[in-house]
Amino acid sequence: MKKYKYRAVNLNGKRIEGVFLAENEDDLRAQLAKQNLFLVSAKVRSDKSPNAFFSVSGKVSVNELSTFCRQFAIMITSGTSIIDSLNVLRRQPYSGYLRSVLEIVYEDVKGGKLLSEAMAKHKRAFPNFFRSMVRVGEVSGAIDDVLLSVADYFEADSKLKAKLRSALAYPCILIVMAIAVLALMVGFIIPSFESALSKLNVDMPPLTIAIYDIGHFFTNNWKIIILVVVLLIGCWILFLMSKKGRYLWDKCKYHLPFVRGIVRNSVAARFCRAFSLLMGSGMDIVDAMDEVCIVFGNAYVAAQFRKAAEDVRQGMSFTTALQAYNLFPTMLVQMVSVGEKTAELDTVLGRSTSFFENQVERAITSITNLIQPVILVIIGGSVGVLFMAIYSPLLEVMNMDPTNNDPTNVLQAARLFLAQAPIFGR
Repeated sequence: MKKYKYRAVNLNGKRIEGVFLAENEDDLRAQLAKQNLFLVSAKVRSDKSPNAFFSVSGKVSVNELSTFCRQFAIMITSGTSIIDSLNVLRRQPYSGYLRSVLEIVYEDVKGGKLLSEAMAKHKRAFPNFFRSMVRVGEVSGAIDDVLLSVADYFEADSKLKAKLRSALAYPCILIVMAIAVLALMVGFIIPSFESALSKLNVDMPPLTIAIYDIGHFFTNNWKIIILVVVLLIGCWILFLMSKKGRYLWDKCKYHLPFVRGIVRNSVAARFCRAFSLLMGSGMDIVDAMDEVCIVFGNAYVAAQFRKAAEDVRQGMSFTTALQAYNLFPTMLVQMVSVGEKTAELDTVLGRSTSFFENQVERAITSITNLIQPVILVIIGGSVGVLFMAIYSPLLEVMNMDPTNNDPTNVLQAARLFLAQAPIFGR
């Protein structure tokens, strides 16, 4: 199968360009015709790229899943059968991993399996939440509407994650710059000044001695320090990869003072969007509670929510169960109570989604505005202390003879100091 870069026109005469997988040009023309596109020109595109090796494995990205859902829904809405839609979609320029999965799904559906059954074999490609929604769509007979809703969900979730990453990017850059500046001063500048001062036989103040000792420690043991840092990072990653470690870390994040608001509102926004989607598709509360756990992105919340689901299964009201475990903001629990009483839980939660997403954005902005000046103060203070430690001995050199007020002696002392320092001397 070849990858073609094509140009085509639709029924309105609009020119469209894209990439499509096909056996040959005739096959490409036939596949495009099913989408009411008429081929103008096509060129075989090489599939050799630096990322080709990595495209055949790994999970499917959220953006790719969203694109797949939207294209799938549009084709079904236009009257194309599920099998024919999969036949077209498996030729689309997705990642190598998703294409290989769609090939298997297509063959399974062609062999008589339901779409949800075929997708259940590929848990890395299709999350539990996605497979549950497909199953609901099959039962309700509105799989196209369900797929469009899932595409909207994935896009909204991706935007929320992007906002979180972009908000935290600048503070991280400041921290990296601070570490780089301090490492430069400790590794290069301080040793240069120490060499000059040792030749002048100046009594160094305690602050300078402490800074020089720290510099010696880092310069003499930098290999060990790097090794220890790498080992600590590796242990931390292994800790987070374990179920117990992930649970403890997620629980810690959920109760930390500075990030608690962001985490709680983010979880609330995901819950509202996913739960309203499940309920709106016809799923009952208990089944929706079982399925929604996967979207939290927090092992602690998921574990507690499963306990709440079990309580609801035993006869407790949804609102009472949420109050018992104190997982969500008070306002969300109140909205759930209103939704239960009016029998419009999906509508109420759907309308609450944007509120909690806005709360996340406000919390991120507030914390970012607080962190940035704090980091700048820390950087400025650290650099100030280092310069004080470096230049205070220079003042001692200038005041070697306090009875002599001749300013030329001060200048000569400064010149001598700078000449002795390797970073300034010739």
